[in-house]
Amino acid sequence: MPTKKHRLFLPDLKENELLITADTVVIIEGEILNKPANREEAILMLQKLSGKMHEVVTGVSLTSVNKQILFSDITKVYFLPLALSDIEYYVDNHKPFDKAGSYGIQEYIGYIGIEK
Repeated sequence: MPTKKHRLFLPDLKENELLITADTVVIIEGEILNKPANREEAILMLQKLSGKMHEVVTGVSLTSVNKQILFSDITKVYFLPLALSDIEYYVDNHKPFDKAGSYGIQEYIGYIGIEK
């Protein structure tokens, strides 16, 4: 899963610069979860992840004027069952609308919801 963000910066890239970009998606049961569009979508995504394993795939691009290296890494994440009240609290207080799968593992939901 290579990132496409680098294309935005290519016109300004100088000979001695290295551009590093990355992007992440969450995959559960063959479905790709990107960033949620709104509160309802964020809640639905977290309910889908609740009590299940999913994969977090991060694509990275290392780009110079003369060369590009693309690679990705996959992490398996196991969620504990999540109460709707915990999901709603997280979405309302942490606003995960800029996060693939509607969560940041370093935030509240990671503390209470991640098994391993």
